[in-house]
Amino acid sequence: MEFVDSSVVEQIEMKMIRPSQFAIRDKFQRSHPDCETLVNSIREHGLLQPILIRPLEHGFEIIAGHRRFQACRTLRWRFIPSKIRELSDKQAYEIQLTENIQRKSMDPIEEAEAFRRYVIDFGWGGVSELARKICKSEEYVSHHMQLLKLPDEIKHKIMNNSLNVSQAIEIVQIPHDKQQSIASEVVHNNLTVRQIRELKMTLKEEETFNKINASANDESRSLVIAKKASLTLKITLARVDNLINEVHTTVEPDQRAEIINFLMGIRLRIHTLIDESIRYKNKKPGS
Repeated sequence: MEFVDSSVVEQIEMKMIRPSQFAIRDKFQRSHPDCETLVNSIREHGLLQPILIRPLEHGFEIIAGHRRFQACRTLRWRFIPSKIRELSDKQAYEIQLTENIQRKSMDPIEEAEAFRRYVIDFGWGGVSELARKICKSEEYVSHHMQLLKLPDEIKHKIMNNSLNVSQAIEIVQIPHDKQQSIASEVVHNNLTVRQIRELKMTLKEEETFNKINASANDESRSLVIAKKASLTLKITLARVDNLINEVHTTVEPDQRAEIINFLMGIRLRIHTLIDESIRYKNKKPGS
């Protein structure tokens, strides 16, 4: 059915309007440069777009436009142009969430918390329905919600942009007791998703080796160590590749050749060592 907008626009006294009870985010910091810019713009040009509110039993509640409302309050306005629309709690939440996502005003953890409240706390719908309402993929919603499984220390790394969502999703799938050490490794070495997956594969194989090692004889123990040595070399190779990429983006062109030749020489020697470790493993019985 086609949507019919039955809202009306009126001047509403500001003291009759209150912030949203859901408060998805909308933190207004008067010292923030963007907020100062908004205040100055409204002072010079007026409010170009009315805020969206809904009527409640005692006054009105802001649905969209918290920053505009606070800016007008800073300017000591008594009335504010408002678009008034009848909305349910669910509809109000969806509009607020969509607005914040479109403005990119939330970090991934804040988005994940908002998704969890919609799906789990309020029980308004599943991942599919929420994704459709905010015009995102189901994978986008589900991946963000998975971030909430991570310990707080890693969540802080995501919030301050030390880790991106793709990197963090890979860490979610690592055993809990190893997540923090792997996260530090990813941040310190700026590992790509491919390199994190290689590291995860290494961890998985090491766990298998450790289980075998518990009951292995001397010969099979030496094979386990040989395999660990090979995996260690592969991780080192990935780190050298990362350094080579870093050179291309951080070192001046006239200085690149020497350092890249140096790193490529190291890379070649590591490849030789990997080949030797593979030959050693292959000659061991049962390998």
